[in-house]
Amino acid sequence: MWRLLLIAVWLLSTVPGWPAERVGLIKINGAIGPATAIYISRALEVMAQEQFQCLIIELDTPGGLLESTKVIVQKFLASPVPVVVFVAPDGATATSAGCFITLAADIAAMAPATSIGAAHPVSLGGSTGGGAEKPDETMQHKQENYAIGFIEAIAAKRHRNVAWARSSVKESAAITAEKALELRVIDLIAQDLPGLLKQMDGREINGQALRTAGALVVEVPMVFREKVFQLLRPEVMFILMLMAIYGIIGELSSPGAILPGVVGAIALILALYMGAILPFNIAGLALILLAVGLFITDLYAPTHGVLTAGGILSFLLGALMLFDRSDPAFRLSLAIILPATSVTALFFLFAIGAGLRAQRLPIRAGRETMVGQVAPALARIDANGGKVFIEGELWNATSEVAVEKDQPVEIVAFEGLTLKVKPKTQ
Repeated sequence: MWRLLLIAVWLLSTVPGWPAERVGLIKINGAIGPATAIYISRALEVMAQEQFQCLIIELDTPGGLLESTKVIVQKFLASPVPVVVFVAPDGATATSAGCFITLAADIAAMAPATSIGAAHPVSLGGSTGGGAEKPDETMQHKQENYAIGFIEAIAAKRHRNVAWARSSVKESAAITAEKALELRVIDLIAQDLPGLLKQMDGREINGQALRTAGALVVEVPMVFREKVFQLLRPEVMFILMLMAIYGIIGELSSPGAILPGVVGAIALILALYMGAILPFNIAGLALILLAVGLFITDLYAPTHGVLTAGGILSFLLGALMLFDRSDPAFRLSLAIILPATSVTALFFLFAIGAGLRAQRLPIRAGRETMVGQVAPALARIDANGGKVFIEGELWNATSEVAVEKDQPVEIVAFEGLTLKVKPKTQ
């Protein structure tokens, strides 16, 4: 679809009076993750193939994954097409991972009333600006030193304020757009996109002057694959975990339903895939699994709700710990955790409980219902055989103790189509 759009733009550019120069535009609003890296990489490839003047990335992010940030920075540094990061609109932030990305651009710009900084890493879970596990002092020091070296190298490469870049990691320094321009952290401040194009016009990047004044802006949309990767969010992983738990436990409690088991297995595989990418806390996952165990145990061995209460508490704590709540980019909201806890407790108390109780009910149909019933012997019954008439049918019967005709016998078991009986005492 986007290729057709580019062809249409190229055809229109041949019309007299139509802008001859083109710039690309993508918008990143939210956490930096694998989908962001894939999206930016593809956009840069399109810019190079179509010989665009530059790629403008309109950025507003609270942070994200360090691995994805590294991929983006490497793409910026290797790109033959100039990259412009524009922190916009008013009120936007380039926090944490966004600070690394902004500093790595060929041209760093910000809108008024925006901010940048606070790039201190606080976890080893793979994110900058927050993560799933609290490291010990030694590992935290190593992580901090790595982030400092990384951001200093970026700032030095782009001839920006290395000292401030260091402080943004070491001291979590954050500044406004005006202060960033004063400290040479960014190159310019623009009110909007047309103003940005006008100010960039004539700037030399890699020995070539940009011609952006009045250029045609072509937005590069996400393709389906990138939209799917965009779903790699803690909320989605948490919901998939719940679907896996409900589906698999539901199948075990009601064998033969098939659909719950299939849905649960697929959800489990997807959750495991996302767990390999997103930073999560293994202790939180263990508490959630403990909660499931407590719910099931209470159904088999009722404890007047003690284990259920413990399961609810364990599930709530596990959900709170599953992702670091101090990281605004990757955390679960209480608006998701509290309803999920309530629904899970009700699911095990009623849905699964009803299924297990149904399995323990006495048999109400079939020949097994005849066990324990009493009927008179139609003829003598001994180890060699005899006859019993019960529930409108004539049955062969055997008895270890001989039973005379018309004497009542009790059915105790089956051997194929033969009843095993014993004399019924008064």
